[in-house]
Amino acid sequence: MSSEMARMPDAQAQAERRSAEMWAEDTASKAMGMALVEVGPGRAVMTMRVREVMVNGHGTLHGGLTFAFADSVFAFAANSYDYQAVGVQCDIVYHAPGRLGDLLVGTGTEVTRAGRSGLYDVAVRREDGTLIASFRGTSRIVMPRGG
Repeated sequence: MSSEMARMPDAQAQAERRSAEMWAEDTASKAMGMALVEVGPGRAVMTMRVREVMVNGHGTLHGGLTFAFADSVFAFAANSYDYQAVGVQCDIVYHAPGRLGDLLVGTGTEVTRAGRSGLYDVAVRREDGTLIASFRGTSRIVMPRGG
């Protein structure tokens, strides 16, 4: 077994531990009805049901709430290692509206990580697979875990 394969279970356990620690303190994501479905090193999957209080004057999910959902997915993916990272730049492209009752699924994946920076992509989709938004975030390590 390669040394990288031997470290994989430890990396997964670390990602799960870090996400549990973050989730315990994340009142914003919980208040928006998000659920943390899956995490791993450099990745996260979350869901959010579009509720009536999230719909704007156009009858669609408010874009800022779409962004907040994608940002939470990004945060869990970027903080799946043994350090604290914050977003320093994030962009979003809206492809289709979210609608009342939709279950949104956000999937975050690490594109690259080097030094103190990381780059992550998040796809926000309806449960049927329709792409709602594409989000790209750059993270910056601000301190080691426990620092």
